[in-house]
Amino acid sequence: MSGTKKIGAAGRYGVRYGRSIRAGILKTHAARHFPHRCPNCRKTAIVRQAAGIWSCKKCALVFAGKAHKPF
Repeated sequence: MSGTKKIGAAGRYGVRYGRSIRAGILKTHAARHFPHRCPNCRKTAIVRQAAGIWSCKKCALVFAGKAHKPF
């Protein structure tokens, strides 16, 4: 994935869309990939399957949440 040191994965947009919008994209990207704790087994094993659909790798719980954060 291309990017820069400051903006990370949002560097793929180059100079387009403005600095503040790219910084917001970086925040949502970090929140989506941050390790989340399962509400059922309390393990840090939640992964995002699709927008709003989250699953636990440990106990196989599948639940609906928000698009970028499970709760």
